[in-house]
Amino acid sequence: MNQVARRLGKTFALVLPVVLVLSGTLAVTRVPWAVSSSDAQVLTASAKSPARVTADQAARAPQEALRARLLDELQQRDPGAALTDLQVAMARHPSLAKYCVSIARSLGRAAVAKYDGSVRRAQAWSRPVCDTSFATGVAAMG
Repeated sequence: MNQVARRLGKTFALVLPVVLVLSGTLAVTRVPWAVSSSDAQVLTASAKSPARVTADQAARAPQEALRARLLDELQQRDPGAALTDLQVAMARHPSLAKYCVSIARSLGRAAVAKYDGSVRRAQAWSRPVCDTSFATGVAAMG
């Protein structure tokens, strides 16, 4: 019985590290926060109307492509839709989180411009996406 336990222990000692290394390697080959050249295409490809995505947008940095898409959406629909999509994009691509404040401020300024300088109307769309950055952008225009 003692030899069986020893043999089993040796087998585990050899197999377990190999399994752990392989499973760890496989786990990090496709992480959502890793930025690659294909992620820029994923961001631009996720636009509501793919026909409007230009080659120039596809060549931009992912955060700039996201900003352009959200500003377009704000103009086409409303600031609420753009803020919702910003929140979704931050959840899907945490590597873009450092740009969230800047993008949300841009959306705030664009909302005021969309409503012909009406800070009150733009502020009505404010949400706690990226803290209060949207509201800060709105206030900057007021």
